[in-house]
Amino acid sequence: MTAPELRAPETLDRLARAALRIGLVAAAACALGALLDWAAFLRAWLVAVQLWLGVALGSFALALLHHVTRGAWGLMVRRVLEASARTLPFLALLFLPLLLGLGHLYPWARPHEGPAHFQEAWLNVPFFVARTLVYFAAWIALAARVHRLSVRQDEPHDRSLLLRLRQASAPGLALYCLTATFASIDWLLSLRTGWGSTIYGVYFVGGHAVSALAFTVLVAAFLARRGPMASLLQPGHFHDYGKLLHAFVLLWAYFGFSQFLIVWSGNLPEEAGWYADRAGGGWRRVSLALVLFHFALPFALLLSRKLKRDPRRLAGVAALLLVMRWVDLFWLVAPAFHPGRLAVHWLDLAAPLALGGGWLWLFARELRRRPLVPLHDPDLAGVVVHG
Repeated sequence: MTAPELRAPETLDRLARAALRIGLVAAAACALGALLDWAAFLRAWLVAVQLWLGVALGSFALALLHHVTRGAWGLMVRRVLEASARTLPFLALLFLPLLLGLGHLYPWARPHEGPAHFQEAWLNVPFFVARTLVYFAAWIALAARVHRLSVRQDEPHDRSLLLRLRQASAPGLALYCLTATFASIDWLLSLRTGWGSTIYGVYFVGGHAVSALAFTVLVAAFLARRGPMASLLQPGHFHDYGKLLHAFVLLWAYFGFSQFLIVWSGNLPEEAGWYADRAGGGWRRVSLALVLFHFALPFALLLSRKLKRDPRRLAGVAALLLVMRWVDLFWLVAPAFHPGRLAVHWLDLAAPLALGGGWLWLFARELRRRPLVPLHDPDLAGVVVHG
């Protein structure tokens, strides 16, 4: 097939426009909500930004992982992963409202409170803003570098590209893990200054992997029912995605349980308090929902080989996991403001729709810019017949 024949179907544009319309309506509601209750808007916006940033950053990391391993699983969805990663500048702009309202989110940013003495060198507004800019600059620059190399595979093949992609991706993957860990400490963990966790960063990164792969499965299932990918995406490809999603769900649960076990066995008041905030007033039900629907049910369903090879059924599990990613992030953020009491504001629902509508429109536009597979990748012929 030629490059024009391998562009995403026009149906994607119609869905993107529908998502944008929903997003604009939700954005108008969020603007009204920000005028009525700026603090509630910021709390909801923080969760929404983290949700869609998790999809984009996780996709970026999966693309890097594919270039390092050259696994067959990644080639058919590489352009989906790259399109997600190219939305990072958009998400960086949407992070700006949070920087304008740090005092409403973080106790250490309030002049009358501030962090503990030993935390002052790290938790202060100028350094926080500088670190956030560094995180986004590093991610955007590296994503652009890898994308430029990747799209050159649409031209007659240059064997050196494979090595150059690997050379850029291997240190890039390490840089992502390092910066994402520090970002999780800055953006989420520091919402409660008296608590710390050495495993919080990998829990955060594990959530990115689940978010990105769940979204990628949904897009792949959509493309598999329409030309030109209907003849290229095979059950064997979805089987691979299902196995990888199964592994990431288990990894996320392992990180989460390990953190809980360490805190429970230590039984220190300054650590146990974080879980105590999530143990009453309705939060216990949210915690149980995470155990059941973010781990137990997807884990059991993804044991089925038949389900993993069925795009529609696998997409159903992926959709459930994407919803539960929002629940997990809400569970991480909201108890810092309502400890021991479950409180859901209407902005908590409007903000993900507002941000997601614009993000999905931009993602679709990016996906339509390039062929859906790298035309001159040397592994393409073998991967197409996989399954």
